Amino acid sequence: MNRASGVLMHVSSLYGDYSIGSFGEQAKRFVDFLSDSGFTYWQVLPFCMADESNSPYKSYSAFGGNPFFIDLPTLRENGLLTLSELESAKQWTPYLCEYDRLTAQRIPLLKKAAKRIACEDRRKIRDFTDGHRHLAEAAEFLALKEANDNAPWYEWTVTESDPETLFFWQFVQYEFFTQWSAIKSYANMKGIKIIGDIPIYVAHDSCDVWANKEQFLLDKDNFPTSVAGVPPDYFCEDGQLWGNPLYDWEQMSRDGYRWWSDRIEYMLTLFDGVRIDHFRGLESYWSVPATAKTAKEGKWVKGPGEALIDKIREIAGEKLIIAEDLGDITEDVVSLLKYSGFPGMRVFQFGFLGDDNSPHLPHNYIKNCIAYTGTHDNNTLLGYVWEIDKYSRRRMLDYCNCDHNDWNRACEMIIKTMMASHADTVIFPIQDIFVYGADTRMNTPGTVSNNWQYRITEEQLARVDSTKFRYLNSLYGRI
Repeated sequence: MNRASGVLMHVSSLYGDYSIGSFGEQAKRFVDFLSDSGFTYWQVLPFCMADESNSPYKSYSAFGGNPFFIDLPTLRENGLLTLSELESAKQWTPYLCEYDRLTAQRIPLLKKAAKRIACEDRRKIRDFTDGHRHLAEAAEFLALKEANDNAPWYEWTVTESDPETLFFWQFVQYEFFTQWSAIKSYANMKGIKIIGDIPIYVAHDSCDVWANKEQFLLDKDNFPTSVAGVPPDYFCEDGQLWGNPLYDWEQMSRDGYRWWSDRIEYMLTLFDGVRIDHFRGLESYWSVPATAKTAKEGKWVKGPGEALIDKIREIAGEKLIIAEDLGDITEDVVSLLKYSGFPGMRVFQFGFLGDDNSPHLPHNYIKNCIAYTGTHDNNTLLGYVWEIDKYSRRRMLDYCNCDHNDWNRACEMIIKTMMASHADTVIFPIQDIFVYGADTRMNTPGTVSNNWQYRITEEQLARVDSTKFRYLNSLYGRI
């Protein structure tokens, strides 16, 4: 990798007029901001449909796109929505994603658009999904889910979907892919590369499990025999019980990890690089009995290791693969990361937890890593500065050569410290570019409310001094 920098912001957080960020002109204007500021990367969160808590890390399909990201004005320009329909969809607040309204209104509105598609375009849409097997499966799954009153697939009684409903979900995948391809092409033309995100596990009630039952550890009734999680640690005495079905890695190895290969290949058509979430689960994963009440009852089980890494490297070629190597990291995980050659992650906020040898302290960053002020699961940088204990704050301010009485300037000095570090790439959440507090945090792990809602406004983005960031990127060799 060459020295570079970037910004972490999910598409949902883009400004716009229709309750959530989308693949419209606002995405291009954000790309312009990145380019003007000397950044190289735009990192996003998973593009799949979100769950009932609006998390993109649990979805009905690892391949299918989130229909809420489809840009409504583009549909209007293509004659698929009326002006009055567009006006009625306008948001009530610009600061938060309006998920309740989106859930109630957006799919019916998109269905109106789908009904107006001409016959020749319908053929083109069907041909597109027919040429992408996993998108075709996602459309079929979602159509069948509707036919079964949205029950989970293992409770379905209806086995045939309504043709019009099936076409609607094919249209969603086609429009999603087409609109995003235009944004990615624009970004690449402006010198901006997109980094996507791959959650390691999938949901039980998903197309991925429904269409590939033999690839997961399920019993004869199609329920998981063991589920995913992480063991107890300093932050959570019971561990975290995620509940996702676990892969049958032995079965996957027999067909050359085809499902994973398809997933990586498809994601690298959407993005210029990807982050693999919970990378340590590829070396060993925490397996919890499906009947367990907490993750305490789990155990470590060996994962696919080098065999899957070889397959990922073969598919990715020179494209960027980031290994999320945070958490309980053993020497075996370190060895697998070294074998892969993938850059791991460093997080500034983890650097001041008491260990002077922490790999998250900037002076310990290696060249082949991606360093973050924080991730989507962390507090914002300003929130972190305000909320850490007095001793750690003093140490951190001294480290970044910042006046102890000027906490607000601490964020600027931390960013400068990160820019100057040895890490090949540094990434800053958009909230840290804005210097915003904890009320703009994207996600708090272990909670189910008030997450994934944060949005920026056009005025906030316009107030950022792009010349300052271009200067820092130039000063520290990141352009």
